[in-house]
Amino acid sequence: MDMKNINSTLNYVTIEPDKLSSDSIVVLFLHEALGSIRQWKSFPQQLCNELGLSGIVYDRQGHGESSSFTSERDENYLHNYALEELPAFIETVISSSKKILLIGHSDGGTISLLYDSKFASRVAGIVTMAAHVINEPETIAGIQPAVDAYELGKLDGLKKYHGEKTRALFYAWANIWRDQGFQNWDITKEIGSNTPSLFIQGSDDQYGTSKQLDLIQSRFQNGTTLLLDDCGHHPHLEKTENVISTISQFFYNEIS
Repeated sequence: MDMKNINSTLNYVTIEPDKLSSDSIVVLFLHEALGSIRQWKSFPQQLCNELGLSGIVYDRQGHGESSSFTSERDENYLHNYALEELPAFIETVISSSKKILLIGHSDGGTISLLYDSKFASRVAGIVTMAAHVINEPETIAGIQPAVDAYELGKLDGLKKYHGEKTRALFYAWANIWRDQGFQNWDITKEIGSNTPSLFIQGSDDQYGTSKQLDLIQSRFQNGTTLLLDDCGHHPHLEKTENVISTISQFFYNEIS
């Protein structure tokens, strides 16, 4: 992987497959709420190898090796990432002649859906894992144990990914989802297209129920869902072979 940056603010890596089968589509990986490039582990390389496509993984602002937050997070933070930062990143890094296969996990999945709502002409397909489009009681309930663990030092492993930005990132995430102004957050009416789409979630996801899948699918004319048994919030890490096989089948049947 080749690590780069954009004006020293957004850090990203490029991925080349073992054998390139097409250069017309680029796979773009969008990480979770507390995620970064390195937290994807080997999944991006494995998927790019399977599809025969080049890929890009980047750290959003406030994450990983990218710059720190420049403003306080508010209820529009996912829209800001999806409709401001991501389009600017894509315009800078990915040729306009190429289509994009979006692979988004958790917040990254939600960002993928919002990006597609405005820039569908750039999108070859969408794959989300554990995306959220409403703030469920289960989402809020799932955050408190994480806060308790963080305050006991049990999540100090995050520091190896985010360094001095860790505390700001953690509480930006934990606080906004529990904020009174975010209780009725709902983007279901803002998303939807005929973009080929695959929506994946674990049956044991502590941050959301299968209602998220149902709501997302209802907005896409060409979308399918997969609910994985015995799987939590990280399908790509917990059920890697299943997820890669499913995405591969989706890609070859619906996109390539």
